Amino acid sequence: MELRTNRLILREFEEKDFSSVHAYASNLDNVKYMIWGPNDEKATEEFLRDCIAWQSKSPRLHYDFAVTLKSTGQLIGACGIYMDNAGEQANLGWILHKNYWKQGYTTEAAKALIAFGFNELKLHRISASCHTLNYGSYRVMEKCGMRREAHFIKNRRGREGIDDEWLDEYIYAILDNEWFA
Repeated sequence: MELRTNRLILREFEEKDFSSVHAYASNLDNVKYMIWGPNDEKATEEFLRDCIAWQSKSPRLHYDFAVTLKSTGQLIGACGIYMDNAGEQANLGWILHKNYWKQGYTTEAAKALIAFGFNELKLHRISASCHTLNYGSYRVMEKCGMRREAHFIKNRRGREGIDDEWLDEYIYAILDNEWFA
């Protein structure tokens, strides 16, 4: 399975993607606002193993995609759409290697995920969340037509030894009728 945009191909992960995935997943700058990472090699291997396992699940509720440049095939990040058990709602997630930030790639990938969610998966609602300091991520959500629904104060724990304090989080969402309008 793959999704295509003007500049990107979002494709299924493969075992051979380890080096490219580990390049962004092990970099503290890349995962600064994530609730995971930085990954050691074992964590990256587990991530890839989980992504590949989800490809054959039925019903399939998790879709993880390698974000690759259409022009070169270079893997520059990851994105995914994760459905609830009823298959009516989903959460989005993404990460891009910092060398590719501020070029519109994440917005392009997120819009492709939203279109896939509403057109192919027939979802009712799609949401995404981020640390309130992650300006780049919440701007992507806004550019995709998502609205801020919540600002949770100190609702999630930081990573031990990295950001130990409680963190604030934004929740954004979009409904199918809003997307199609």
